[in-house]
Amino acid sequence: MDQELQKLMKELGNAINDSLDPISESERIAFAIGEIRKAGYDVFLVIEATIGLNRREDTKEETPRMGPSTETSADGGKIVWTS
Repeated sequence: MDQELQKLMKELGNAINDSLDPISESERIAFAIGEIRKAGYDVFLVIEATIGLNRREDTKEETPRMGPSTETSADGGKIVWTS
């Protein structure tokens, strides 16, 4: 993988990590984790993401989308992508 692509992938990983920070600050989540700990358990969360890349035939730069878009997943659920 070339250095520019590695840099871009690292930035994507950082952006994903940053998007999870508000979740960890949620009072509801903090309460639920506290209750689990009171019951004698440690809590850990593993999130797995697979990101695939294919080089496009057309090498023109595309303007990135600015704003959320919604897609329907294979199981019918909604996925909202934001910048």
